[in-house]
Amino acid sequence: MNFNLLEIYQHMGFFARCIAYTLVLFALSSLIVFFERLIFFFRSKAADRKFAARAGKLLEAQQHEQFVTEATAARASSLAKLLGGGVKTYLSKKSAPQGKLGAVELTRREMDRLYERVTADVRRGMSVLASVGSVAPFVGLLGTVVGIIESFAGIAKTGSGGLGAVSAGISEALVVTALGLLVAIPAVLMFNLLSTRADALLLSLDLARKEFMDHLEDVHGVSAPAVRGEGAVALDVERATRKEGVDVRPA
Repeated sequence: MNFNLLEIYQHMGFFARCIAYTLVLFALSSLIVFFERLIFFFRSKAADRKFAARAGKLLEAQQHEQFVTEATAARASSLAKLLGGGVKTYLSKKSAPQGKLGAVELTRREMDRLYERVTADVRRGMSVLASVGSVAPFVGLLGTVVGIIESFAGIAKTGSGGLGAVSAGISEALVVTALGLLVAIPAVLMFNLLSTRADALLLSLDLARKEFMDHLEDVHGVSAPAVRGEGAVALDVERATRKEGVDVRPA
């Protein structure tokens, strides 16, 4: 039997075709997520650089109100969402009556919550790639098993055996497994690529968050040795990255 995909598809049973359609749907969803995330990372990277160039000068001049305005305008920037929300919280808590927690501590806690939200936004949709990469081979295997069962069921009905009687049905069933692998392998590669980009972006955001908290503590006159030690670690990481030609500071 010649390997003709169109002919094999025409001889597929109803269940095998359902499996094939499911795998095609998996492939389309993987491609949609992959290209949407790529566009997100490219846009976020460009917007972060543009925002960081202005944000650093505004922080040095302590123009926090203007900083919030710039962050609100930079909608595509993950850095603007993180730092803009932190500055907005700091301004609101600084002008409000002081409680047991100061404005800087309340801002730090809000920054932690904002970072979790940004992390969820950065990794949005990547669970689809992970699911497709792990499930697609088993979906294809299910189609193969059912196809082989149907082939042997046909032998039992007709009473004729031999390799020629089952080879066509088995080849059709194995094509479904091949399709499952063809969908799963690119999904795993795409997931790994996006995970690397997401980790790099989240690392830069985390370092920027720590630098920003150091700035607020310096402006507000807060003494926090434990937090200062954490900031020193962030600066060491920053120096290491800058030696590699990557500047992760917001400005």
